[in-house]
Amino acid sequence: MARGEAKGRTLGRGAPVRRLRALVPVVVPVLLAIADAMLVNGLELDLEVGVSMLAAAALLLRRRFPLLVFLFTLPGLYIGYIWFAPMIGLYTLAVRRPGRARLGICAVLLIAAHFFPYPITDFELTVYRENTLVLIDACVTSAAPIALGLLVRTRQELASRVEDLTRSLRREDRLLADRVKTTERARLAREMHDVVAHQVSLISLQAGAVQVSTEDPEARAGAKTIRELSVRTLEELRHMVGVLRADGGEAAEAHRLAPQPDLTELPRLIEMSALDVTYEGGVAAGASGTKTVERAAFRTVQEALTNIRKHAPGARVRVRVDPVDAVRGEDSGRGEGSGWTAGSGRAGGSGRAGGSGRAEESRAAHGLRVEIRNGPPDAAATVPVLPGGGHGLVGLRERAQSLGGTLEARHTSDGGFVVRAEFPYGAG
Repeated sequence: MARGEAKGRTLGRGAPVRRLRALVPVVVPVLLAIADAMLVNGLELDLEVGVSMLAAAALLLRRRFPLLVFLFTLPGLYIGYIWFAPMIGLYTLAVRRPGRARLGICAVLLIAAHFFPYPITDFELTVYRENTLVLIDACVTSAAPIALGLLVRTRQELASRVEDLTRSLRREDRLLADRVKTTERARLAREMHDVVAHQVSLISLQAGAVQVSTEDPEARAGAKTIRELSVRTLEELRHMVGVLRADGGEAAEAHRLAPQPDLTELPRLIEMSALDVTYEGGVAAGASGTKTVERAAFRTVQEALTNIRKHAPGARVRVRVDPVDAVRGEDSGRGEGSGWTAGSGRAGGSGRAGGSGRAEESRAAHGLRVEIRNGPPDAAATVPVLPGGGHGLVGLRERAQSLGGTLEARHTSDGGFVVRAEFPYGAG
């Protein structure tokens, strides 16, 4: 609390300081011009003082109208014999409107206002020495603010160019870092493919050997399923490695060569899950949705069935895929917990969820709802010891949110678990 109050006081003091810094460049030139007018013409109100004060006041607008302000200060120089106001006006013009012709004409005007006396009838052409000195003084008076203004503008342009170059270098550094990451990702993808593909190929070969050698029909069927799963795993692994290694058009080509699963693959996925699953499909694959949404629905069911195998062996499962026009979350079967966590969530267990513990409501026109609900695990079933990173539901939730949908994962009152995802077709 004390730190927050101190920060607030610091910010409170910073605002007046910033305002003061902004006012100083505007007010100080005006004060200098007023002092110049008073020193030259005194305090008696006459034409010279009036013109000089108007020229000083005009400097308040010098940044917005530099040319007009400079022209407005020339009578102060010609009649009131002040120098600061026209010189500051010419300096501002050189900084903000550095045209050669414009600056040349303004320099000539300042020289003329400085050289010729007021009134013009006092001008004596035959006083050569005095006229020469006044002309030199007028030229210096006009050249100095122009040179200083151009110098300041050049410095500002150089600072801006250096800043652009700095940003460009930082952008190149980021691109180089991204390229290094891409190269490292490709290397890791090759290593992953070499290691995992070798192990899965051995599993497939061993399963094929068991399928050929055994006479037990159940063992043969199990070996066949293992081999089919191994082959499918290798296909998806090769596809993902190709996506990681590909770039640009090659990535698109990889997607075309290895189509991603959609709703048509759900029955096959459920059949190979080795679980007691009741599938209720109320939507025709590809009928009204998009492939992205159908792929997200497939991955949701796949991850949920994997978690059920890990944490609720022997549980009965119901999978529903329904189209909806106005998707609104339902809160049925509230439980004590709120879903799976990373590594600790178990269906029917006591782990805390990645979900919210209450139904999340959303609206989406023409959406797709996917619900996977399982009962309590079978007490007599053996819980398999399977590795898990605990990021499955987190990834599913991020996928749903990226498509404009929601994902809910929580316990139910009967000791089971429910995963419900809702996707709008428009986002896919």
